[in-house]
Amino acid sequence: MSFEEFAAARLASLLRYAVLLSGDREEARDIVQEVLTRALVKWGRIGSVQDPYGYVRRMVTNEFLSLRRRRRLWTVPLGEEVVDGAAAPRAPEAPEPDDDLWRLLMGLPRQQRAVIVLRYYESLSDLEIAEVLGCRTGTVRSNASRALAALRIELDEPTTSERIHS
Repeated sequence: MSFEEFAAARLASLLRYAVLLSGDREEARDIVQEVLTRALVKWGRIGSVQDPYGYVRRMVTNEFLSLRRRRRLWTVPLGEEVVDGAAAPRAPEAPEPDDDLWRLLMGLPRQQRAVIVLRYYESLSDLEIAEVLGCRTGTVRSNASRALAALRIELDEPTTSERIHS
């Protein structure tokens, strides 16, 4: 499979995955663009591995988790009509900002968020998640446990308006 075929077939899923990790469509586009640029240069090696999508997904995860990505550069998103009139593939829409679960997920530390997204969105096993994150399965289970505990605590706490009306 050529790089162009791979990119055409997997761009939408890579963008969805990056949006779930970052919580921001523009940041997700930046992550995927950076990763695909690096993947193109190394495609001779990446294209010959058993699971090129898994390899590139790991690159996306690493880019998201890297320290360099933590420095937030604010950008002005350009509409598709501005970019040479070309119809670029649309990234999935981010959930509504008032979606409580989405807000809670974005409040998790990056590593825990990555574990939750890999487990429940990508349906990976602990061993596969450990391979993507470059850690042990015990670390994956620990991060998942902490993340789910934090989400449970937040979901079980009554909101301010519920406390007032009680």
